[in-house]
Amino acid sequence: MRNEPNITPAQVAEHGLSEAEYQTILNVLGREPNLTELGIFSVMWSEHCSYKSSKFWLKTLPTEAPWVICGPGENAGVVDIGDGKAAIFKMESHNHPSFIEPYQGAATGVGGILRDVFTMGARPIANMNALRFGAPEDAKTRHLVAGVVAGVGGYGNCVGVPTVGGEVNFDAAYNGNILVNAMTVGLADADKIFYSAAAGIGNPVVYVGSKTGRDGIHGATMASAEFDDATEEKRPTVQVGDPFTEKLLIEACLELMGTDAIVAIQDMGAAGLTCSSVEMADKGGVGLDLDIDKVPQRETGMTPYEVMLSESQERMLMVLRPGSEDAAKAIFDKWQLDFAVVGRVTDTGRFIGRNNGAVVFDIPVRPLVDESPEYERPWVKTSAPAPLAAVTAPMDHMAALQIMLAGPDLSSRRWVWEQYDNSVMADTVRKPGGDAAIVRIHGSNRGLAITTDCTPRYCLADPHQGGAQAVAEVWRNLTAVGARPLAITDCLNFGNPERPETMGQLVGCIQGMGEACIALDFPVVSGNVSLYNETHGQAILPTPAIGGIGVLDDLEKHADLALRRTDDQIILIGETKGHLGQTIYLRQLLQRQDGPPPPVELAVERHNGDFVRGLIAAGTVDTCHDLSDGGLLVAAAEMAMAGDIGLDLNGPDDPGFWFGEDQGRYLLSVPATLVDAILQQAEKRQVPAQIIGRTGGETLTLNTCEPISLSRLRRSHEAWLPDYMNSN
Repeated sequence: MRNEPNITPAQVAEHGLSEAEYQTILNVLGREPNLTELGIFSVMWSEHCSYKSSKFWLKTLPTEAPWVICGPGENAGVVDIGDGKAAIFKMESHNHPSFIEPYQGAATGVGGILRDVFTMGARPIANMNALRFGAPEDAKTRHLVAGVVAGVGGYGNCVGVPTVGGEVNFDAAYNGNILVNAMTVGLADADKIFYSAAAGIGNPVVYVGSKTGRDGIHGATMASAEFDDATEEKRPTVQVGDPFTEKLLIEACLELMGTDAIVAIQDMGAAGLTCSSVEMADKGGVGLDLDIDKVPQRETGMTPYEVMLSESQERMLMVLRPGSEDAAKAIFDKWQLDFAVVGRVTDTGRFIGRNNGAVVFDIPVRPLVDESPEYERPWVKTSAPAPLAAVTAPMDHMAALQIMLAGPDLSSRRWVWEQYDNSVMADTVRKPGGDAAIVRIHGSNRGLAITTDCTPRYCLADPHQGGAQAVAEVWRNLTAVGARPLAITDCLNFGNPERPETMGQLVGCIQGMGEACIALDFPVVSGNVSLYNETHGQAILPTPAIGGIGVLDDLEKHADLALRRTDDQIILIGETKGHLGQTIYLRQLLQRQDGPPPPVELAVERHNGDFVRGLIAAGTVDTCHDLSDGGLLVAAAEMAMAGDIGLDLNGPDDPGFWFGEDQGRYLLSVPATLVDAILQQAEKRQVPAQIIGRTGGETLTLNTCEPISLSRLRRSHEAWLPDYMNSN
């Protein structure tokens, strides 16, 4: 082992390690680490890689079901979708990098989640994203929106995977720390899933893809800390992506996966070569011996520390069967990618790195993983919000609707998704703008429905209800298009977990999520946790973003939100109590954010959703929209604008009825000849159902309010975001 200067307390602190954690390192090694070893421990024990503040609670989430092939713990989750096929999917965050350098931060977030999916043998078929920015009036917001959207589109478009949906929200709580959560879904043969456990003593360890540079060093550590005035200085920790190389890497890996050469495979994401090596060795119960000087490098004079901690993009690590190296190299040569044998699997149980023959680190694998910190941090339950104070409508309902649809919360996101290629691969059935995207399972008449959702203002007011609602909303989005919900992935974005109030938000949301997953048979199969999302002690809203997938067995029987026919009847499914607490109506029209969020009655959610899905599967209903942000009148207006068919609505003159955000509700548009049968079925099943209007004309009409033309409503709805982005 090379002699190096003693590690100082300042170096320990710079690596994000506490005194107690450093003492554990000393106990694991039985000696003082050198700088490279300190770096390895620091990234492996960072919040970003070890989940040290959250894994105690993550273990409480339901992760199993008969259709789950692989739950959390691998690169992505895997579910059986029938006909010998599996869907592989995951969501991850790239929040801190995207705030520092929005284009590259967002682009490399897309690249990283793509690798998580094709690492397991899947061809990626769809990308999604959930983006949250600061207040529109904040000085940085417009710049960040432009950069992030360009980064998401630039990478996804170039790599040739459609971006089929997502979310874009604005709130002042994200002024100093935006959220960029990316999700990818892929398809694979159910009997050809690739895993990351290294095996076979003496087998070659192979590095493929791009060369290693100095970009992204300390990226995992940076993602595990709050922002401060030195944020801009962290720009060198942001990775730089190349989507064209990623496309080549996808094709080369999938081609090699068609042979029997691969024993194990892992992408190099957070903490790069270090994390991929350690995870493969640990899962396989083996050791790895690396020759660092054999790692392809694009910069001269890189130290072992830099090579091991670099987060350069478009790289993979594999264990191959002996004798397959030449054939594998020929594939990567064909795709013009680097290929290098950089080590061997050993029976020592140790992670050893050599540079020019000299040992530069020597760490026991199992303690490096097993001794990583796990904290049951102190937490306090979020206080229940006070009851909602009386609400007086500030204007008539149609005037309120126009303001809401033309504002930052509910305006059209077309400006965003038109920058994404959402039809490449030619299997996109339902593009962005609906409750869930639908992608054809190639070569069949079956499909996958995909969605993301979360309502952070609910989570702030009542984390337990907010966590449950996020899962229920995703389940409802999938149901509204006729899909059978299968499983979720999550991206848990919170502030500093060392603050008991913030930790209480995380705990409450996870508990609510778990209850909803159990009630809805909707297990968690993969995910990500992003903590320390705050600047100068100002935390983001608790944001447990949920991504979900469902399966459609017959694409001829799916529903869309766009009205299709005149003289249809509009049926409201679900009970409306007029819950206005924490609604967009309060927020946008009255500048209030008070009261409890709408309660989530999970048994009712399941009951109503199963009823609606049954109608769609039977071919009885082809037009459906779930009710969420903005309530009933907003949902009805969205259906009318999407189909360019007017609506005549009738109901109580009560803002709670039209703008309340009660859960478990859907709007159906059905021919008059089918209405009686549907209402009779609903009554028999004890599902609340009522007629609230009919389709036709070119206007939206409500009771005695002044009608508004759809063209006028659409113009203002479509204008806000492009006008904002084009303003000075």
